[in-house]
Amino acid sequence: MPRCAPPWYGCHADRRIRSAGIFFSFALLLCAGLLGGPSLVRGQETVQVPAQDDSEVLRELRKLQAEIEQLKGRQDRLERLPAIDGEGRPAPPPESCESGLQFHCDDWCNGSSAAAAAAKAAGGKYPTVKLTGFFQADAAWFHQDAANMAALAAPGENGDIQDGADFRRARLAAVGDAYENVGYMLEMDFAFPGRPSFMDVWFEIRDTVGPGTIRFGQFRQPIGMDGLTSVKELTFLERALPFAFLPFRQIGVMNYGHAENNRATWAVSAFRFPTDVYGGNVGDNGGFGGALRLTALPIDHGDGNSVLHVGGGYSYIDPANDLVRYRNQPEIFVGETGAGVTPANVPTNVPAFVDTGAIATSHVNMGNAELGYSVGSFHAQSEAYITQVNRLGPSPVTFYGAYAQAGYILTGENLPYNRQAGVFGRIKPRCPFTRCGGYGAWEVAGRWSTIDLNDNDIAGGRLNDLTLGLNWYLNNNTKFQFNYIHAFLNSSAGAVNPPTIYGSDADIFAFRGQVDF
Repeated sequence: MPRCAPPWYGCHADRRIRSAGIFFSFALLLCAGLLGGPSLVRGQETVQVPAQDDSEVLRELRKLQAEIEQLKGRQDRLERLPAIDGEGRPAPPPESCESGLQFHCDDWCNGSSAAAAAAKAAGGKYPTVKLTGFFQADAAWFHQDAANMAALAAPGENGDIQDGADFRRARLAAVGDAYENVGYMLEMDFAFPGRPSFMDVWFEIRDTVGPGTIRFGQFRQPIGMDGLTSVKELTFLERALPFAFLPFRQIGVMNYGHAENNRATWAVSAFRFPTDVYGGNVGDNGGFGGALRLTALPIDHGDGNSVLHVGGGYSYIDPANDLVRYRNQPEIFVGETGAGVTPANVPTNVPAFVDTGAIATSHVNMGNAELGYSVGSFHAQSEAYITQVNRLGPSPVTFYGAYAQAGYILTGENLPYNRQAGVFGRIKPRCPFTRCGGYGAWEVAGRWSTIDLNDNDIAGGRLNDLTLGLNWYLNNNTKFQFNYIHAFLNSSAGAVNPPTIYGSDADIFAFRGQVDF
């Protein structure tokens, strides 16, 4: 039976129709006998039938005849349904469809019940649109030793990071379908410097040219399990330190898809680099890049019963301006853009703890390996990155990064795995927190992450973060997060070879409230 066929479709339905026809034919013969005379013979006894019963019998006959006509009509429609091929999929649909079967014809044309459901919901009218969005409000407190302040001090500043609060993200998006096989997303962020700025701005064509889906516009490039996890579903406030290596959102084209058994994904893209916050890029010398990601599930016993994820990716970039720069903060960000609000000698935002500065570059090769696992209420994932920068003139330099994290859901839920995207998804509380009761879902988590930007004559520094997290999921769309971050910074005292390293420490307490819709 085709997966989108009417529930009465198939051989069982044919048998039911034939059986019903035989039964009602027998009933007609019996009723005809009843109408043949005013009495019935039961054994040797004659039973008189009252005259008023004739009208009741006629009514029953008419009712039976109407039901037979209805069944015949259904059988006629069944005969017009397309045949089934050897793989259990419907054959090509008829050239035209009656209005009563249009929904099913949409299924056969699109090859998926999801597309048919969307078409039905839209009433066959395009384009469709849905408004979505979310915001994250953060607060952070910092404690630094003297060495850390000295390492972070910019000219004219003392390196003392200020406590503060900020909207980390405040986004609105319109998503929908331009037609039955064309989807789109237009997302803007009002909390990013240069507000508002472009986030995911793309359209895609589904199930038409070759395998998978083709996407055009600005989107997250397909590399990194951490990078491709939605910021709404991160276990911690920010992505891990190696995120600095990713050619994250760029303007380009991508083809992606997943295996029919949902145990593997693939994606390949080509893009302009670097893309600014408005999706722009110019340059005659280079200015392009590509990315590839493959994932698989060697073990998939279902969410809560053990899922093992393995994957890897590769990216190549040739920057348009022959420059690259890698830097990162200790997995937290708050800032103030108002002129004159903060003292002149302190940072107005969390400064980069590690920073290579601009590097004259011909091209960059970057690769990563991914590992993820979940069973019951426990989940873990880890990635390792290596980035080789081929410089203009001097010898290449190589930078490294890695992280490992784990979490446990105290209230018994499990972290679902998104098999079509190759990432972990969202915790859904069994007992949402409401005015009538419920405690939501509670999770504890820990992470170690590292990034090393020292090599040859580049002394960008080396940073290690240890993070402890406590998350409270009030419901499917609301959560609070608390992170304690201890940052170990080994910062170069100068661009020498080998670099002279000294250590410093910072403690960070951070809190976030998030709601999405």
